[in-house]
Amino acid sequence: MAQITADNHRLRLVVRYTVLALIALIFVFPLVFMIMSSFKPDQQLLQDTKSFAAFLPVGDISLDNYFDAFRRAPVGLFVLNSVIVTGVTVALSLLVCSLAGFAFVFIDWRGRELVLTAILATLIVPFETIAIPLLLIASKLPWIGPEGLTLGWLNSYQVQIIPFVADGLTIFLFVQYFKDLPGELIEAARVEGASWGQVYRRVVMPLAGPVLATAAILKFLAMYNQYLWPLMVVQEETYRPVMVGLQYFFQLNRAWGEIMAYLSLITVPVLAFYLFLQRAFIASIASTGVKG
Repeated sequence: MAQITADNHRLRLVVRYTVLALIALIFVFPLVFMIMSSFKPDQQLLQDTKSFAAFLPVGDISLDNYFDAFRRAPVGLFVLNSVIVTGVTVALSLLVCSLAGFAFVFIDWRGRELVLTAILATLIVPFETIAIPLLLIASKLPWIGPEGLTLGWLNSYQVQIIPFVADGLTIFLFVQYFKDLPGELIEAARVEGASWGQVYRRVVMPLAGPVLATAAILKFLAMYNQYLWPLMVVQEETYRPVMVGLQYFFQLNRAWGEIMAYLSLITVPVLAFYLFLQRAFIASIASTGVKG
């Protein structure tokens, strides 16, 4: 009987991991196709799409598409711009939105429910409806930089960062997570004489690893994939991000191999960030030990 039970358990594990492996392959196939295609000339790339050879390193394999991509556009500059804009925005967003979530959940002040409702209402407002007014405001705002006081934020990093530091979704994530934390921890810290700043730094944020990782991943993807807003506010090549840089490869002669090489290069920061956050997410769950 024990042997039959063990065999059934082993069979269930085999079936489970087989299904998970098949699901993983479905998500991996587009990445494999993109990477394999980036090493092939256009004619072979299009020919291989008719068979499974599209996923294999067969035929005329070379790095020519990567060299041609760097000759066609400043790929490194575009990736650097996106990493700077995305990294700074994610860091500021986690700070500002976590402070807002902390204030909404733990600090009793008049009108907080009304303010939170107004913030959550912004989730149903499409960005396209506020893009033009936001553009007009950004073109008139002052800024103090290395050149001194200037008017207008166009063609800069701050115009791509500051409008997206705070958003309703990220604040909502922190509010919902903080509500599930044990209230006894906060009360005990306050009884011991801790200020609200100390409660935020030493009690709440050390327990917020899961929501920090979740919010960071969502914000990273949203910012790294920005296209419409940078296209509107950045006309100089110096500040263009990767998604706007993609249009370089659809001008004049379209080269699919170069496009695949460019997509492969700009995907590297996304994968690196995701893997880093995944490890941090798992570590935070293992170390927290707090359940709502």
